Amino acid sequence: MHVDNSFLGADGVGEQTEKRLWEQGITHWSGFTPECDGIGTTRAKNIESFIDAGEDALQSEDIRFFDDRFPRGQRWRLYESFREHACFFDIETTGLDHRSSVVTTVTLHQDGDTRTLVRGDDLTTDGLRQAFADVGLLVTFNGARFDIPFLEQSFDIQLDRPHIDLMSTCRKIGLSGGLSAVEEALDIGRELPDVDGREAVRLWHEHERGVDGALERLIAYNREDTENMVPVLEQTVERLDEQLFPATP
Repeated sequence: MHVDNSFLGADGVGEQTEKRLWEQGITHWSGFTPECDGIGTTRAKNIESFIDAGEDALQSEDIRFFDDRFPRGQRWRLYESFREHACFFDIETTGLDHRSSVVTTVTLHQDGDTRTLVRGDDLTTDGLRQAFADVGLLVTFNGARFDIPFLEQSFDIQLDRPHIDLMSTCRKIGLSGGLSAVEEALDIGRELPDVDGREAVRLWHEHERGVDGALERLIAYNREDTENMVPVLEQTVERLDEQLFPATP
């Protein structure tokens, strides 16, 4: 589903009204007319206003327009229209509290390219600002509660961008638990199945003690976490499309 299949951004339009439009065959903005069944005059004007503004926003690639208009639980609809702007990212830390723990690695994956920033090297405030400078859409797993606030509190940066959190999105199709549990449910494999968050902390401390290969293994784990979010989101969006959006000829 693309954003121009959605009518939820219009004032007064909820999921039931949108579904009613779809059931009439109005599955794209171009098919909407004020004479649609079950749409009053005021609501029709709101939809036309949303479509006019939305077309301008699509033309200018203004992702925030749709992020602001769509309900929080519907941000996944941004992906298919703005996938080239999507940056999947994940962090590793030495603990859960930014006051007593530090960020060790940050991996970003966008448009097929993966980059990892490492503490003591390029993981700095300037490095993070540069890495996120051109990002239009963030994708994380539980990043709203952990990755984003941890980074913002540990470094002098703001990650106030449109954001799809996979943890809450996956719950919409009945998948709960951590990223590894979701991957298993979706039959997404791993090259490092024996490494988890606790092992990542141990690997960082081994790296600090000079153990050969520890940092490389930590980076590989962080990168796998990040890159695996791509098929997780794509499969989740596909399932949500199948559940919500009517098939079109």
